[in-house]
Order: sequence, then structure tokens, then C-alpha cells
Amino acid sequence: MPTPTPSSTSARSLLCCACLAALLASGLARAEKADRNKPVNISSERGGRLDVVNQRTEFNGNVILSKGSMLLKAERMDVRETSDGYHQAYASGETGKPVQFRQARDVAGEAIEGTADQLEYDSRSDTVRFVGNAVVRRVRGDAVADEITGALIVYDNRSEVFSVDGGLASPHPSGRVRVVLMPRAASAAEGSAAPAASAPLPLQTSPTLQTSPRKPS
Repeated sequence: MPTPTPSSTSARSLLCCACLAALLASGLARAEKADRNKPVNISSERGGRLDVVNQRTEFNGNVILSKGSMLLKAERMDVRETSDGYHQAYASGETGKPVQFRQARDVAGEAIEGTADQLEYDSRSDTVRFVGNAVVRRVRGDAVADEITGALIVYDNRSEVFSVDGGLASPHPSGRVRVVLMPRAASAAEGSAAPAASAPLPLQTSPTLQTSPRKPS
């Protein structure tokens, strides 16, 4: 996809993110810390290919990758292990079947969910890149607390900071970035699966990123 250039769309994206940052609270609850030390499990319907020498696996057909509470679903997935034991996953969907992501947070009953045309996960940096028609939500029980949509969303698991940009691959025809923030009291009441003592903590965004997806080498 084309790399965005300064335009009214990108200006609106920056303004949107600036306004959002001003609304969000400073407190953060991190993603499930225990996931970092869990093994990676992969399954698929149509099998794949394992390259032992290069520590690379390719899977096709309803591929499911899990790592602790993290769950990643895609039609195609390329997973690599680096020499120092970290994993990189490149996942892609198909028309009508986007890549799906979910991971629990260290707040009872809360999780991060997202969909996109492509997804890149890097366990070293603990980041997830949602590329193309990206939608990411913070859910509390069955209720959506926050929602971000754009052409590209980068989620940092460690800090729980989101970077978002608009463009032609945004779910919105105009290419705009869109953020929906539910009132805290409303989201706490709707998310009855979590204890009342754990107040919902909003997400943070940062508008510094590139929209061109990285390609496996």
C-alpha cells in the first residue's frame, strides 16, 4: 500500500490522536505478563511446511496460533524463530475472513481484540501490527470499552500504547482514523464479568508510524 504523505487526512489523524491523548487517563494495565514465557502452539487445516535449518514454519487454512492467553487466527501464517529464541509471525487473511487477534489484559475480565487484512507479531518487542482495514477494541466482559479503526494500528503490549494512522486502507471510505471511547461508568456497568473494583483503564495512542507493511525476507 502507498506510504502516506502530508495531507488533510493525515492532519486529521494527528488531530484525532492528540484529542484522544488528552482524554485518556495516565494509568495503564499491562497485557497478560505471563504470556511472555508461554510456548507457541500452531495448528492448521491444510498443513504446511517446516524448515528446521532456518527455524521457519508456513501454515495454510484456518491457522490458529496460541501463546498463553494470546490467540491469533488467519488463513495463512509464516512463523519464524530467531537465533536468540524469539518468534515473529506474519499472518494474512482473505476476502471476508480477516486476521483475528485476542489477548487478555492484567485487569480481570478485560482483553484486547483486533482484526485486519494482515498482522505482524514480534515477541522480542512484544508488538502487534494490524495492517489494512484495522480495527482494535478493548473489551470488558462482552462490552466494548474503546475502539480504534484506521489503515494501520501498532499495539505495544508492554506499554499498551497504540499508534494509529489513516489512509486508503482504512475501514472508512474517507480514509479517516476513528476512535470511540465509552464513558467509564457505562463500560464498567456493562462489563459485569469483571469485579467492580477494577475500573476500566483507557488505551493510549501515539501517531508516529509508517503504513507500509514489512515483508518476510
